[in-house]
Amino acid sequence: MKINLSTKEKFDWNSFLRELCIIAIPVALQNLLTTTGSMVDTIMLASLGEETVGAVGLCAQYSELLFSSYWGFVGGGMLFLAQYWGAKDHDGIVRAFGLTLSIIMLVAFAFSGFALYAPELCLSLYTDKEALRDIGVSYISICAYAYPLQALSVGISTLLRSIERVRLPMFAGFAAVIVNCVCNYILIYGKLGFPALGAPGAAIGTVISAVVNVLVLIIVSYLNHTPYLFKLRGYFRWTRAFIREFIWKSLPILANELAIGISNLLIATLFGHQVESVIAAMAVLRTLESLIVGFFSGFSNAATVLVGKKVGEGEPIIAYRRAIRIVYFCAGMTAVICCILLLVHDPLLHAMGLSGDSYHYGFAFLATFSVVALIRMQNWVQNDIFRSAGNPAFGSTLEITFMYLLVLPTIYFLAYKGVSPIIIFMCCYIDEPIRYIMMQYHMYSGKWIRPVTEEGKRAMETLNSDN
Repeated sequence: MKINLSTKEKFDWNSFLRELCIIAIPVALQNLLTTTGSMVDTIMLASLGEETVGAVGLCAQYSELLFSSYWGFVGGGMLFLAQYWGAKDHDGIVRAFGLTLSIIMLVAFAFSGFALYAPELCLSLYTDKEALRDIGVSYISICAYAYPLQALSVGISTLLRSIERVRLPMFAGFAAVIVNCVCNYILIYGKLGFPALGAPGAAIGTVISAVVNVLVLIIVSYLNHTPYLFKLRGYFRWTRAFIREFIWKSLPILANELAIGISNLLIATLFGHQVESVIAAMAVLRTLESLIVGFFSGFSNAATVLVGKKVGEGEPIIAYRRAIRIVYFCAGMTAVICCILLLVHDPLLHAMGLSGDSYHYGFAFLATFSVVALIRMQNWVQNDIFRSAGNPAFGSTLEITFMYLLVLPTIYFLAYKGVSPIIIFMCCYIDEPIRYIMMQYHMYSGKWIRPVTEEGKRAMETLNSDN
């Protein structure tokens, strides 16, 4: 399908920016608050030494693997939720939410059990250093209790964002971050009569904050009579046809997230076998990276809803025109955040416990990522747009292919040759410019608009017949 770009209708920038900001800003603020909480954790733990910072950073990699394992189904759920929301298919929204939540909770419980009963094995995947594993085991065996709660929060927040109720997840996230920071301060350092627990204290704070996040989401949703969330019977009214279509649409996203999650594990393992200064620098970089990604993902979430909603409503041209503009808008916002981080990098890296060699590596990693992020974030938002419009396979196939045929072989070969960790880190992103060109071509072709609603399908039939 080739979208007709010759339409003379003026693009409504005011309405577009208003809708974009209504969704994007609360999500971005929530993610920034969460990342800020992680930064505060790192700063608090920095006084305990580079080994503690590195060990907790490796545990965060396990959490990211968990996230990757269920995000494919979250992405599939967002596809259906956004399009059903556009078509006002209320029963479809309830069914899609119920299936999404059921799957991600099963995954979260599996990861939680693994971390509880085999924490040493979890950490041995990432590093061969016994001192780091010992610290990490004391942390991850407690954090395991937070994983199902975090998955539940993600599921509820996904529903609320898809139906354009984005403020509640932001307020719940804000409450959780405040609780996390306070608990960490008390439990890490032993304030108010509590013992100084170090890394385990930070893990306890994570669990308590996860409880607060879920409670705020559920209680406030109940008091506000939020639609869909409490229709428990409707959660399981799935037909074989619906499950088949849901799984079929989710599989490319799931394969993408799992494959990238495994590749991130391999990359983390590679860096986890470097010297302690590199491991600490990578832990700090991942925290700062999540700051950039967290802010950006607010706009990516908005793209998913705004584009998917129009596809579901049967407005493919509006969806197309919105998508093009969102991609470049996100690039501009990413550039702003990266510039700010680079300007304040010196006090920030020192505050997070880096000095000497670890500071040198940390700055090099941050500078590299800040440059790459301009392209990387555009690839990310285009992939999310394709998914929400019903075409999850294109971006996923590209990312998996280049990761396993180009990136991983390159960095492992360089590591074998003893090349500098900075060069190896740079090569982790050598696929981004190539994928960007291919993603842009696909974006402008319009072939990614593939509705799942009857309204959307009829509109595409009409558009194809006109062309």
